[in-house]
Amino acid sequence: MKTIIVIGGSKGIGKAIINTLVNSHKVVNISRTARNFEHANLTHHTCDVTTDNLPEIQHADGLIYCPGSINLKPISRLSITDFKNDFEINVLGTVKAIQHYLPILKKGNKPAILLFSTVAATLGMPFHASIATAKSGVEGLVKSLGAELAPTIRINAIAPTVTNTQLASKLLRNDKMIENITERHPLKKFLNPEEVADMATFLMSDKAASMSGQIFQMDCGIVSFKI
Repeated sequence: MKTIIVIGGSKGIGKAIINTLVNSHKVVNISRTARNFEHANLTHHTCDVTTDNLPEIQHADGLIYCPGSINLKPISRLSITDFKNDFEINVLGTVKAIQHYLPILKKGNKPAILLFSTVAATLGMPFHASIATAKSGVEGLVKSLGAELAPTIRINAIAPTVTNTQLASKLLRNDKMIENITERHPLKKFLNPEEVADMATFLMSDKAASMSGQIFQMDCGIVSFKI
């Protein structure tokens, strides 16, 4: 049974990932808010990765970093502080976690790291300047560390489109907005967090042993197709 550290596992995609992993893995959840359920395989640490010292963990075979932001404004309304905050949550928090847990990951059983990007890092969309910039940094980190950590540790990222979580609630706040977002995607759907969790579970597993340094688009066709 592998031990997976999940940072930001109390809500949204992170919560779905823990629900998927916890029956067959030991899971360490590091999050600002506590989990609302107990499980024999689940350990929780309350921690804000951007400001607090990360807890010491003795063993880990994987690390999943889930915190993110959706800060959508025109460039004229985005402050330098907005850019700094998005970069801190999405990039510097990731770097901090990887640096802190790298020594134990190197000793793990076929260890892997999973990060999260966004389709906006590939597909230019208005009002996404800050988050697209930050997530592009995440993608660069995946490419660089994929090379640096091979063959010991694999690292990949998932780049999801709109996912039905609390973080995206403003984008899905009424039936008209849900219809518009659905119609924008060639597959006429957007994501639910369980779909993303299934992909995350696969990428952390030994079945993905040949995959590292990759950005996996879960885009419902919006990046891949023009219809």
